Amino acid sequence: MIALTPFHSQAADVSLARAAREGDRAAFGALYERYKPMVHGILLTHVPYSDAEDLMQTVFIQAMQRLASLREAEAFGGWLAAIARNLASDYHRQRKNLVDINELPEPRSRTGHAYEAEAALDAIRRLPEAYRETLMLRLVEGMTGPEIASRTGLTPDSVRVNLCRGMKLLRAQLGGNHE
Repeated sequence: MIALTPFHSQAADVSLARAAREGDRAAFGALYERYKPMVHGILLTHVPYSDAEDLMQTVFIQAMQRLASLREAEAFGGWLAAIARNLASDYHRQRKNLVDINELPEPRSRTGHAYEAEAALDAIRRLPEAYRETLMLRLVEGMTGPEIASRTGLTPDSVRVNLCRGMKLLRAQLGGNHE
């Protein structure tokens, strides 16, 4: 069994991915705990909040079923992110006859924090693709910049730039142009 530390290092993730690929269910469980915020954040970028949790479970089921096809354990985070994005695309293809979430009227009966949270999620979803996932992972899932880089395979500099530019655009969308 691999020892878990509070700081989730890339080396530990690689060891867990290798062990999981060899059939170690506890290692896969540890990967699930480490990567569920990333997967949830990616899904929230593309699908309604009410469906993200169920789809997250499906992502991990598919990952477990396909783990033998993962050639490089170092690529686990990016591979898992790709499964999440593909599942979100499938979600939209299957529901193409339904009303798009962006076309729904503003909820009138909601007030307070629930309304503000929905407005913030919608604002993030309207940002350019390059910033959506990074902001969702930071603001909604609470991941740090280094965690986002480690989990998604992006460089720390790319994460930093995406967060900075994305926050600037988000503030402008939400009416708070202050820095």
